[in-house]
Amino acid sequence: MVRIRFRRTGARGQPSYRLVAADKEAPRDGRFIEILGFYNPRTEPATIQLKEDRIFDWIQKGAQLSDSAEKVMRSAGALDRYERYKQGEDIETLLEESKAAEAARNINPKTTQVTQGSDKSKQSEEDQPIVEQPEPEIED
Repeated sequence: MVRIRFRRTGARGQPSYRLVAADKEAPRDGRFIEILGFYNPRTEPATIQLKEDRIFDWIQKGAQLSDSAEKVMRSAGALDRYERYKQGEDIETLLEESKAAEAARNINPKTTQVTQGSDKSKQSEEDQPIVEQPEPEIED
């Protein structure tokens, strides 16, 4: 039986994961059939990249999702799109929607805040009135 599950990658203490289709009997980091995506929980927000067309194909062939893979796919909205796919919605429309969702999901709000904060500090400096210092009197 084929399972869709995570395969750990990354250095010690810095995990990231590949979503793979693998035989149920294969070890966690062992042999796999196909890479279906990538998940990095260490970024803010977590980076999730999925090949949804391949995931849908494997699920239709009878592959089972692991609990952790199901949670990540649900948070990315992939399982909702799969239900719509089963009901007959066009795959191309769903893939375009998933790409738009991935782009929106992978925007880093901390980076956005830093750029906004630096703009605000520049504005506050510009808004402050300029105070002229009197020139020191020089006695001859």
